[in-house]
Amino acid sequence: MAQPAFKQRQLQYPRVRAAFVEKEPLLKAKFSEKELAYPPANIFLRIFKNEKQVEVWVGSGQNGYQLAEIYDICSSSGGLGPKRARGDRQVPEGFYHISHFNPASSFHLSLGLSYPNRSDRILKKGSDPGGSIYIHGDCVTIGCIPITDDRIKELYVLAVEARAAGQARIPVHVFPARLDSLNFAALQREYAGDGALIGFWENLKTGYDRFQSSGRVPKVTIDNKGKYLFE
Repeated sequence: MAQPAFKQRQLQYPRVRAAFVEKEPLLKAKFSEKELAYPPANIFLRIFKNEKQVEVWVGSGQNGYQLAEIYDICSSSGGLGPKRARGDRQVPEGFYHISHFNPASSFHLSLGLSYPNRSDRILKKGSDPGGSIYIHGDCVTIGCIPITDDRIKELYVLAVEARAAGQARIPVHVFPARLDSLNFAALQREYAGDGALIGFWENLKTGYDRFQSSGRVPKVTIDNKGKYLFE
């Protein structure tokens, strides 16, 4: 169900209003060039840690999703592998959604990820898996995904439009790298001594491959051992 009131509430904030004024004409032009409908009815984000990129996919009805934009991640912390504890500086890996819009962020604008999910809580190390993971502006991080103030304006506008159009959950899939066969083989060689990590990435790859082959975002559930299941 459309939520026009959500957009109106967001536009009460000066940074959001400024982002719409500055970026909406640019986004309309970009979408027109790619023959994509604007504003988008739904979007889907994929984050690749090794490549330091955020992909923005736009739902296009019966045609599944089409790639609309790629934003560079300008700073990173931690290494490849999931986040398992508060303070480990890791960027999470797994299947999430946008759970929070912050129109007055310390990092200009920010979109919160639904970390920790059930898998993260099951597989955590210690008692606290941490939290407060955002895609945000600026170019500093201790476990978040910064894409600069300029780029977060565009992404925030797209996310607001999708939520206002009725997309209650904007999916965000976070991977260590693009998990094609060559990249995955390289990860298997580099991390051959860590069977648990390779097994975790194999689980992520199943979800990655589902989207790659179908162009549709899989429905994700989590079993009692923290494993992702896909429909």
